[in-house]
Amino acid sequence: MTVDSVATTGSSMYTAAPTRTPKQEFDSDMFMSLLVTQLKNQDPSSPLDTNEMIGQTTQLASMEQLTTMTSLSKDSYALQQRIAAATVIGANVSYAGADGVPISGIATAVSFSGNEAVVTVGDKTVPFASLTTIAQPSAAASATD
Repeated sequence: MTVDSVATTGSSMYTAAPTRTPKQEFDSDMFMSLLVTQLKNQDPSSPLDTNEMIGQTTQLASMEQLTTMTSLSKDSYALQQRIAAATVIGANVSYAGADGVPISGIATAVSFSGNEAVVTVGDKTVPFASLTTIAQPSAAASATD
């Protein structure tokens, strides 16, 4: 009796071992993982001191509060940028063109659809951070329009 050979197919789920990407951010999950690892691997003859445990728990709570504050600061900054960008509608603005020459015009719209505010000047859209000059139109120019 003969046994047929087993041939490999073009795709195999065992060709590449999955690689673990290291975590680049120290957060509460990593802190708890380190604390559990420390407790698992501690010397039974000299266990972790209660004061050390309280100190580490306090550090975890402080870190979580700092993380929350950082998130709130980022949200506040984004809101401030949106408010500032909205105030340029109708203003005379200028920005550096692709060749470095300043281009001026009146801001007619602001879009918040992406990560940053984008101002429409004429038929061009310009990131709000790229504006170099913002000036409210003069009263005389408004009277002539």
